[in-house]
Amino acid sequence: MLVEIKVPDLAESVPDATCLAWMKNEGDHITEGENLIDLETDKVTLEIVAPHSGMVISILKKEGEIVLSGDILATIDTESVAVNTPQSTQNNENIGSGEFSKNEKTLAQKIGPAVKKLLIEKEIDPNLIQGSGKDGRITKEDVNLFLKNSVTSEKPPQTTGMTSPKNREKRVPLTRLRKRIAEKLLAAQEQNALLTTFNEADMSAIQNLRRQFRDEFSIKHATKLGFMPFFVKAAVESLKSYPVVNASIDEDDVVYHSYFDIGVAVGSGKGLVVPIIKDADLLSFAEIEKKIMDFGERAQDGKLSVQELTGGTFTISNGGIYGSLMSTPIINSPQSAILGMHKIQDRPVVKDGEIMIKPMMYLALTYDHRLIDGREAVQFLDSLKSCLEEPSRLLLDL
Repeated sequence: MLVEIKVPDLAESVPDATCLAWMKNEGDHITEGENLIDLETDKVTLEIVAPHSGMVISILKKEGEIVLSGDILATIDTESVAVNTPQSTQNNENIGSGEFSKNEKTLAQKIGPAVKKLLIEKEIDPNLIQGSGKDGRITKEDVNLFLKNSVTSEKPPQTTGMTSPKNREKRVPLTRLRKRIAEKLLAAQEQNALLTTFNEADMSAIQNLRRQFRDEFSIKHATKLGFMPFFVKAAVESLKSYPVVNASIDEDDVVYHSYFDIGVAVGSGKGLVVPIIKDADLLSFAEIEKKIMDFGERAQDGKLSVQELTGGTFTISNGGIYGSLMSTPIINSPQSAILGMHKIQDRPVVKDGEIMIKPMMYLALTYDHRLIDGREAVQFLDSLKSCLEEPSRLLLDL
Protein backbone atom coordinates (compact mmCIF):
# COMPACT_ATOMS: atom_id res chain seq x y z
CA MET A 1 0.00 0.00 0.00
CA LEU A 2 1.31 3.43 -0.94
CA VAL A 3 1.23 6.00 1.85
CA GLU A 4 1.72 9.70 1.20
CA ILE A 5 3.76 11.66 3.76
CA LYS A 6 2.34 15.19 3.90
CA VAL A 7 3.20 18.46 5.59
CA PRO A 8 0.99 18.62 8.71
CA ASP A 9 -1.50 21.44 9.18
CA LEU A 10 0.47 24.48 10.25
CA ALA A 11 -0.91 27.12 12.57
CA GLU A 12 -2.52 30.21 11.08
CA SER A 13 0.51 32.25 12.16
CA VAL A 14 2.90 29.86 10.35
CA PRO A 15 2.45 30.27 6.58
CA ASP A 16 5.02 27.73 5.38
CA ALA A 17 8.02 25.59 6.30
CA THR A 18 11.47 24.80 4.90
CA CYS A 19 12.70 21.27 4.21
CA LEU A 20 15.88 20.47 6.09
CA ALA A 21 18.03 17.33 5.65
CA TRP A 22 16.35 14.13 4.51
CA MET A 23 17.10 11.22 6.83
CA LYS A 24 16.41 8.63 4.12
CA ASN A 25 16.95 8.19 0.40
CA GLU A 26 14.67 6.63 -2.20
CA GLY A 27 14.90 2.85 -1.85
CA ASP A 28 15.74 2.94 1.87
CA HIS A 29 13.75 1.06 4.48
CA ILE A 30 12.07 3.12 7.19
CA THR A 31 10.51 1.93 10.44
CA GLU A 32 7.22 3.19 11.80
CA GLY A 33 7.91 6.22 14.02
CA GLU A 34 11.37 6.83 12.54
CA ASN A 35 12.20 10.38 11.48
CA LEU A 36 12.06 11.00 7.73
CA ILE A 37 12.77 14.73 7.50
CA ASP A 38 12.77 17.85 9.65
CA LEU A 39 10.75 20.90 8.62
CA GLU A 40 11.84 24.29 9.92
CA THR A 41 9.25 26.99 10.50
CA ASP A 42 9.74 30.45 11.95
CA LYS A 43 8.60 29.09 15.33
CA VAL A 44 9.84 25.51 15.68
CA THR A 45 11.45 22.54 13.93
CA LEU A 46 8.94 19.79 13.13
CA GLU A 47 9.99 16.14 13.00
CA ILE A 48 8.09 14.27 10.25
CA VAL A 49 8.02 10.58 11.11
CA ALA A 50 6.87 7.54 9.14
CA PRO A 51 3.30 6.46 10.02
CA HIS A 52 4.09 2.92 8.78
CA SER A 53 7.14 0.78 8.10
CA GLY A 54 8.11 0.21 4.48
CA MET A 55 10.30 1.42 1.63
CA VAL A 56 10.72 5.04 0.61
CA ILE A 57 9.46 5.02 -2.97
CA SER A 58 9.78 8.70 -3.87
CA ILE A 59 11.05 11.94 -2.37
CA LEU A 60 9.14 14.85 -3.90
CA LYS A 61 10.66 17.88 -2.16
CA LYS A 62 14.26 19.03 -2.14
CA GLU A 63 16.26 20.15 0.87
CA GLY A 64 15.80 23.89 1.27
CA GLU A 65 12.48 23.92 -0.59
CA ILE A 66 9.53 25.86 0.85
CA VAL A 67 6.44 23.73 1.51
CA LEU A 68 2.85 24.44 2.60
CA SER A 69 0.30 22.57 4.71
CA GLY A 70 -0.84 19.43 2.91
CA ASP A 71 2.05 19.29 0.42
CA ILE A 72 3.22 15.74 -0.30
CA LEU A 73 6.81 15.24 0.85
CA ALA A 74 7.35 11.57 0.00
CA THR A 75 5.63 8.24 -0.54
CA ILE A 76 6.20 4.96 1.29
CA ASP A 77 5.26 1.49 0.09
CA THR A 78 4.33 -0.55 3.15
CA GLU A 79 4.53 -3.85 1.21
CA SER A 80 7.86 -3.44 -0.59
CA VAL A 81 11.22 -4.77 0.56
CA ALA A 82 13.79 -2.00 0.68
CA VAL A 83 17.03 -2.24 -1.26
CA ASN A 84 20.00 0.02 -0.71
CA THR A 85 21.21 1.77 -3.83
CA PRO A 86 24.94 2.51 -4.10
CA GLN A 87 24.12 6.17 -3.57
CA SER A 88 22.14 5.60 -0.39
CA THR A 89 24.79 3.22 0.98
CA GLN A 90 27.48 5.81 0.37
CA ASN A 91 25.41 8.57 1.98
CA ASN A 92 24.67 6.42 5.01
CA GLU A 93 28.36 6.12 5.74
CA ASN A 94 28.78 9.82 6.42
CA ILE A 95 27.11 11.85 9.13
CA GLY A 96 27.80 14.95 7.04
CA SER A 97 25.11 13.88 4.56
CA GLY A 98 22.46 13.97 7.25
CA GLU A 99 22.19 10.14 7.35
CA PHE A 100 22.91 7.40 9.87
CA SER A 101 23.67 3.83 8.80
CA LYS A 102 21.10 1.20 9.67
CA ASN A 103 23.46 -0.24 12.28
CA GLU A 104 23.30 3.17 13.96
CA LYS A 105 19.49 3.40 14.07
CA THR A 106 19.43 3.06 17.85
CA LEU A 107 21.98 5.85 18.17
CA ALA A 108 20.07 8.06 15.71
CA GLN A 109 16.93 7.75 17.81
CA LYS A 110 18.88 9.24 20.72
CA ILE A 111 19.61 12.42 18.82
CA GLY A 112 17.11 15.27 18.44
CA PRO A 113 16.94 17.36 15.24
CA ALA A 114 18.75 20.36 16.73
CA VAL A 115 21.64 18.20 17.94
CA LYS A 116 21.73 16.24 14.70
CA LYS A 117 22.00 19.43 12.66
CA LEU A 118 24.90 20.56 14.86
CA LEU A 119 26.64 17.21 14.34
CA ILE A 120 26.19 17.56 10.59
CA GLU A 121 27.50 21.15 10.54
CA LYS A 122 30.55 20.23 12.61
CA GLU A 123 31.05 16.90 10.79
CA ILE A 124 31.22 14.92 14.03
CA ASP A 125 30.70 11.17 14.30
CA PRO A 126 28.04 10.71 17.04
CA ASN A 127 29.70 7.42 18.05
CA LEU A 128 32.54 9.47 19.52
CA ILE A 129 30.25 11.27 21.99
CA GLN A 130 29.00 9.89 25.30
CA GLY A 131 25.42 11.08 25.79
CA SER A 132 24.52 12.49 29.20
CA GLY A 133 20.76 12.78 28.59
CA LYS A 134 18.00 10.35 29.43
CA ASP A 135 18.70 6.81 28.14
CA GLY A 136 22.08 7.99 26.83
CA ARG A 137 20.57 10.73 24.66
CA ILE A 138 23.15 13.10 23.17
CA THR A 139 22.48 16.73 24.10
CA LYS A 140 23.76 19.98 22.63
CA GLU A 141 25.92 20.42 25.74
CA ASP A 142 27.55 17.03 25.05
CA VAL A 143 28.45 18.15 21.52
CA ASN A 144 29.80 21.51 22.69
CA LEU A 145 31.90 19.81 25.38
CA PHE A 146 33.26 17.39 22.77
CA LEU A 147 34.20 20.31 20.52
CA LYS A 148 35.83 22.18 23.41
CA ASN A 149 37.89 19.15 24.41
CA SER A 150 38.87 18.53 20.80
CA VAL A 151 40.18 22.10 20.41
CA THR A 152 42.05 21.90 23.71
CA SER A 153 43.70 18.62 22.79
CA GLU A 154 44.88 19.83 19.40
CA LYS A 155 48.56 20.68 19.22
CA PRO A 156 49.11 24.15 17.75
CA PRO A 157 50.97 24.15 14.42
CA GLN A 158 54.64 25.09 14.38
CA THR A 159 55.25 28.42 12.66
CA THR A 160 58.32 30.37 11.79
CA GLY A 161 58.47 34.11 11.31
CA MET A 162 55.44 36.33 10.80
CA THR A 163 52.41 34.57 9.38
CA SER A 164 48.97 35.77 8.45
CA PRO A 165 46.16 33.69 10.08
CA LYS A 166 43.61 32.22 7.71
CA ASN A 167 39.95 31.30 8.08
CA ARG A 168 39.35 33.83 10.84
CA GLU A 169 35.72 34.23 9.85
CA LYS A 170 32.91 31.81 9.22
CA ARG A 171 29.74 32.83 7.40
CA VAL A 172 26.60 30.91 8.35
CA PRO A 173 23.11 31.78 7.04
CA LEU A 174 20.49 32.81 9.59
CA THR A 175 17.96 30.13 10.40
CA ARG A 176 14.29 30.87 9.82
CA LEU A 177 13.73 30.95 13.56
CA ARG A 178 16.50 33.51 14.09
CA LYS A 179 15.19 35.61 11.20
CA ARG A 180 11.69 35.54 12.66
CA ILE A 181 13.00 36.50 16.11
CA ALA A 182 14.81 39.47 14.55
CA GLU A 183 11.70 40.54 12.63
CA LYS A 184 9.44 40.32 15.70
CA LEU A 185 11.84 42.24 17.94
CA LEU A 186 12.25 45.04 15.42
CA ALA A 187 8.50 45.19 14.79
CA ALA A 188 7.79 45.30 18.53
CA GLN A 189 10.06 48.31 18.95
CA GLU A 190 8.77 50.08 15.85
CA GLN A 191 5.03 49.49 16.38
CA ASN A 192 4.72 49.87 20.16
CA ALA A 193 5.49 52.64 22.62
CA LEU A 194 7.72 50.58 24.89
CA LEU A 195 8.55 51.68 28.39
CA THR A 196 10.10 49.73 31.29
CA THR A 197 9.49 50.18 35.00
CA PHE A 198 11.48 48.48 37.76
CA ASN A 199 11.04 47.21 41.30
CA GLU A 200 12.79 44.67 43.49
CA ALA A 201 11.59 41.80 45.62
CA ASP A 202 12.94 40.17 48.76
CA MET A 203 13.05 36.46 47.93
CA SER A 204 13.56 35.30 51.54
CA ALA A 205 10.04 33.92 52.03
CA ILE A 206 10.10 31.89 48.81
CA GLN A 207 13.57 30.56 49.54
CA ASN A 208 12.46 29.51 53.03
CA LEU A 209 9.35 27.78 51.62
CA ARG A 210 11.43 25.91 49.10
CA ARG A 211 13.91 24.77 51.74
CA GLN A 212 11.13 23.70 54.10
CA PHE A 213 9.02 21.74 51.62
CA ARG A 214 11.50 20.87 48.85
CA ASP A 215 11.91 17.18 49.71
CA GLU A 216 8.25 16.58 50.56
CA PHE A 217 7.14 18.35 47.37
CA SER A 218 9.55 16.32 45.24
CA ILE A 219 8.41 13.01 46.72
CA LYS A 220 4.70 13.74 46.33
CA HIS A 221 4.75 15.36 42.89
CA ALA A 222 7.85 13.76 41.30
CA THR A 223 9.26 17.15 40.38
CA LYS A 224 11.34 19.84 42.02
CA LEU A 225 9.88 23.06 43.39
CA GLY A 226 11.48 25.87 41.42
CA PHE A 227 11.02 29.64 41.44
CA MET A 228 9.01 29.93 38.24
CA PRO A 229 5.67 28.59 39.59
CA PHE A 230 5.69 31.36 42.21
CA PHE A 231 6.18 33.97 39.47
CA VAL A 232 3.50 32.46 37.23
CA LYS A 233 1.02 32.39 40.13
CA ALA A 234 1.97 35.91 41.26
CA ALA A 235 1.64 37.19 37.68
CA VAL A 236 -1.82 35.64 37.30
CA GLU A 237 -3.07 37.19 40.55
CA SER A 238 -1.67 40.60 39.58
CA LEU A 239 -3.18 40.35 36.08
CA LYS A 240 -6.58 39.72 37.68
CA SER A 241 -6.21 43.00 39.57
CA TYR A 242 -4.95 44.92 36.52
CA PRO A 243 -6.60 43.30 33.47
CA VAL A 244 -5.29 45.93 31.05
CA VAL A 245 -1.82 44.38 31.45
CA ASN A 246 -3.32 41.12 30.17
CA ALA A 247 -5.00 42.87 27.22
CA SER A 248 -3.85 43.62 23.67
CA ILE A 249 -4.51 46.13 20.91
CA ASP A 250 -6.18 44.94 17.71
CA GLU A 251 -6.30 47.88 15.27
CA ASP A 252 -8.80 50.30 16.87
CA ASP A 253 -9.96 47.90 19.61
CA VAL A 254 -8.64 46.81 22.98
CA VAL A 255 -9.06 43.06 23.51
CA TYR A 256 -9.43 42.08 27.18
CA HIS A 257 -8.66 38.42 27.85
CA SER A 258 -10.58 36.60 30.57
CA TYR A 259 -8.06 33.75 30.49
CA PHE A 260 -4.40 33.65 31.50
CA ASP A 261 -2.12 31.99 28.95
CA ILE A 262 1.37 32.71 30.24
CA GLY A 263 4.34 32.48 27.90
CA VAL A 264 7.63 31.34 29.43
CA ALA A 265 10.74 32.23 27.46
CA VAL A 266 13.19 29.30 27.20
CA GLY A 267 16.41 28.87 25.29
CA SER A 268 16.66 26.34 22.46
CA GLY A 269 19.43 25.23 20.19
CA LYS A 270 18.39 27.81 17.60
CA GLY A 271 17.28 30.74 19.72
CA LEU A 272 14.72 31.90 22.23
CA VAL A 273 11.25 30.35 22.03
CA VAL A 274 8.16 31.10 24.13
CA PRO A 275 5.93 28.07 24.82
CA ILE A 276 2.58 28.89 26.40
CA ILE A 277 1.19 27.61 29.70
CA LYS A 278 -2.51 27.51 28.83
CA ASP A 279 -5.01 28.52 31.54
CA ALA A 280 -2.24 28.95 34.10
CA ASP A 281 -4.76 30.11 36.70
CA LEU A 282 -6.27 26.62 36.79
CA LEU A 283 -2.96 24.79 37.38
CA SER A 284 -1.25 23.84 40.62
CA PHE A 285 2.37 24.66 41.49
CA ALA A 286 3.39 21.11 40.57
CA GLU A 287 1.55 21.18 37.23
CA ILE A 288 3.21 24.48 36.30
CA GLU A 289 6.66 23.19 37.27
CA LYS A 290 6.20 20.00 35.23
CA LYS A 291 5.09 21.96 32.17
CA ILE A 292 8.09 24.29 32.39
CA MET A 293 10.52 21.39 32.80
CA ASP A 294 8.92 19.61 29.84
CA PHE A 295 9.06 22.76 27.69
CA GLY A 296 12.73 23.27 28.49
CA GLU A 297 13.72 19.69 27.62
CA ARG A 298 11.75 19.57 24.39
CA ALA A 299 12.93 23.02 23.32
CA GLN A 300 16.52 21.74 23.29
CA ASP A 301 15.51 18.81 21.07
CA GLY A 302 13.27 20.91 18.80
CA LYS A 303 10.22 18.91 19.86
CA LEU A 304 7.83 21.75 20.72
CA SER A 305 4.73 21.93 18.54
CA VAL A 306 3.55 25.02 16.71
CA GLN A 307 0.38 25.04 18.82
CA GLU A 308 2.44 25.19 22.02
CA LEU A 309 4.21 28.30 20.72
CA THR A 310 1.10 30.12 19.52
CA GLY A 311 -0.99 32.58 21.50
CA GLY A 312 -0.31 33.82 25.00
CA THR A 313 -1.53 36.91 26.85
CA PHE A 314 1.52 37.71 28.99
CA THR A 315 5.17 36.57 29.01
CA ILE A 316 7.78 35.94 31.70
CA SER A 317 11.48 35.94 30.79
CA ASN A 318 14.10 34.72 33.26
CA GLY A 319 17.46 36.23 32.40
CA GLY A 320 18.61 35.46 35.92
CA ILE A 321 19.45 31.87 35.04
CA TYR A 322 22.19 33.30 32.78
CA GLY A 323 23.41 35.73 35.44
CA SER A 324 21.59 38.86 34.30
CA LEU A 325 21.23 41.40 37.11
CA MET A 326 18.95 43.79 35.22
CA SER A 327 17.48 44.07 31.72
CA THR A 328 14.69 45.68 29.70
CA PRO A 329 12.88 42.81 27.92
CA ILE A 330 10.95 43.41 24.70
CA ILE A 331 7.26 42.49 24.56
CA ASN A 332 6.08 39.50 22.57
CA SER A 333 3.54 41.13 20.21
CA PRO A 334 0.56 41.28 20.15
CA GLN A 335 0.91 41.05 23.94
CA SER A 336 1.19 44.36 25.76
CA ALA A 337 3.60 43.50 28.58
CA ILE A 338 6.44 41.21 29.61
CA LEU A 339 7.99 40.54 33.01
CA GLY A 340 11.74 40.19 33.37
CA MET A 341 13.14 38.08 36.22
CA HIS A 342 16.78 38.45 37.20
CA LYS A 343 19.56 37.03 39.32
CA ILE A 344 18.97 36.71 43.06
CA GLN A 345 21.75 38.60 44.81
CA ASP A 346 22.45 39.23 48.48
CA ARG A 347 22.30 42.99 49.04
CA PRO A 348 22.06 45.32 52.05
CA VAL A 349 18.52 46.63 52.54
CA VAL A 350 16.76 48.58 55.26
CA LYS A 351 14.04 46.66 57.15
CA ASP A 352 12.27 48.22 60.14
CA GLY A 353 15.00 50.84 60.44
CA GLU A 354 17.82 48.30 60.41
CA ILE A 355 20.33 47.41 57.69
CA MET A 356 20.36 43.71 56.90
CA ILE A 357 21.44 41.39 54.09
CA LYS A 358 18.58 39.98 52.01
CA PRO A 359 18.36 37.87 48.81
CA MET A 360 17.01 40.48 46.38
CA MET A 361 15.83 40.26 42.77
CA TYR A 362 15.29 43.16 40.40
CA LEU A 363 11.96 42.96 38.53
CA ALA A 364 11.37 44.66 35.18
CA LEU A 365 8.05 45.21 33.45
CA THR A 366 8.20 46.38 29.84
CA TYR A 367 4.81 47.50 28.56
CA ASP A 368 3.09 49.19 25.63
CA HIS A 369 2.46 52.74 26.84
CA ARG A 370 -0.25 53.20 24.19
CA LEU A 371 -2.48 50.91 26.25
CA ILE A 372 -1.01 50.74 29.73
CA ASP A 373 -0.46 53.88 31.80
CA GLY A 374 2.55 54.21 34.05
CA ARG A 375 0.34 54.13 37.14
CA GLU A 376 -1.12 50.76 36.19
CA ALA A 377 2.29 49.34 35.31
CA VAL A 378 3.79 50.42 38.63
CA GLN A 379 0.80 49.11 40.60
CA PHE A 380 0.91 45.79 38.76
CA LEU A 381 4.59 45.39 39.59
CA ASP A 382 3.99 46.37 43.21
CA SER A 383 1.22 43.75 43.45
CA LEU A 384 3.58 41.14 42.00
CA LYS A 385 6.26 42.13 44.53
CA SER A 386 3.78 41.70 47.41
CA CYS A 387 2.80 38.21 46.21
CA LEU A 388 6.45 37.17 45.98
CA GLU A 389 7.45 38.57 49.35
CA GLU A 390 4.35 37.12 51.04
CA PRO A 391 3.52 33.97 49.05
CA SER A 392 0.74 33.13 51.52
CA ARG A 393 -1.27 35.74 49.60
CA LEU A 394 -1.34 33.30 46.68
CA LEU A 395 -3.03 30.69 48.86
CA LEU A 396 -5.48 33.13 50.47
CA ASP A 397 -6.37 34.89 47.19
CA LEU A 398 -5.38 38.30 48.60
